[in-house]
Amino acid sequence: MRAGYLWRNSSNPWLTRLRTAWDTRDRAVFPAARSDLGGLSVSYSGLAEGLAYTLDFTELRREDGAHGAERVMAQLTGRGLESPARLPDTDITIVGTSAARARRLPTAASLVIPMRVHFVIDFDADDDAGSARRRISKREREQFNRDSRRHDWRWGPVRDPEWFDVFYDRFYRPTMFNRHGNRERTETKDVSYECLFRTGRMFALYEDGEPVGGALCHWDRTTATLTLRLLGVLDGAQEHYDHGAFKAVYHFLIGWSADHGVRRLDFQGTEPFLSKGTYQWKRRFGTRVVLPPNHFGSKRLWLQVRRDTPEVRDFLVANPVLAEAADGVLEAVYFHDAGRPARTDYSAKSPGVERIRMIDLDVFLAAVPQGSTGATAQDSTEGALA
Repeated sequence: MRAGYLWRNSSNPWLTRLRTAWDTRDRAVFPAARSDLGGLSVSYSGLAEGLAYTLDFTELRREDGAHGAERVMAQLTGRGLESPARLPDTDITIVGTSAARARRLPTAASLVIPMRVHFVIDFDADDDAGSARRRISKREREQFNRDSRRHDWRWGPVRDPEWFDVFYDRFYRPTMFNRHGNRERTETKDVSYECLFRTGRMFALYEDGEPVGGALCHWDRTTATLTLRLLGVLDGAQEHYDHGAFKAVYHFLIGWSADHGVRRLDFQGTEPFLSKGTYQWKRRFGTRVVLPPNHFGSKRLWLQVRRDTPEVRDFLVANPVLAEAADGVLEAVYFHDAGRPARTDYSAKSPGVERIRMIDLDVFLAAVPQGSTGATAQDSTEGALA
């Protein structure tokens, strides 16, 4: 159980290198999925995590409320991922692989993108709750202060195993289901107890003396890093979002960390698309964007546009993204053209994002054929294993 948890989450450099090498080996067999929705075909091939983290996101951003995505699954070997001709023939093609392999793929009409990014706060020795909270946006602080007075919130650590059971069953799981539905990604109860509760830090948020929220964090004594792993509000109820209790967990974690010797607070992460609500949410707390400390830190997405269509342009403009620049730094990429202004309302302003790059789609897609692939989902993935 613990070995599996470490394999998924460890920040040990030796283990993360081993995990990445194993996950992206030539003879491994990977999913190759084509997804058709909203007049746009997107394929994802490679590391299995990308089906949930990446392809699901593209489907959410293409949903029209009337139709679901049509997916067809095939398979490719690790060696097959290195040959773009073997990938499903779609308007946009995405490959999830190691950073080294992604950088070797063709550069035309393409980007290399982090598979995940994390949001962290680093504390100085002289930080306290007050100074740490001043990094949070002024609007967010003022709202929290009003809500805290109104609901008489209290916060503190809890070590009672009975509270763990209540938190997992009544707070964490309902919250994940209500937020993500069938797309929820959860840690099992046994693993959460053995690998998080026993050696980590658990907290409860009280409203008028009754628990309404909580958090379970991993604690790394060596680096003094506190990582938020599980979070929830009572029964996942919307009222606790409306009252600000869900956001309050983040505020209280920042203050507690500053007062208790935490050197880094890691709010974990999200997909690297600026249009992702979680991205904009976590940015408001004065966080710095970093590559994940676990195996995801050495994995990348390679995104290539293969057909120039109105739907492709709409999608690219609507979803600005963090990309890895040629010099290795993270930059925010905003697409635009004469009829589609860049979506700068999705802010990239955060430490860790080194620059902003505006890309004219007429230039980016100059060598890309116009018109949809025209292939059916079945045609584009048939016989893909190679």
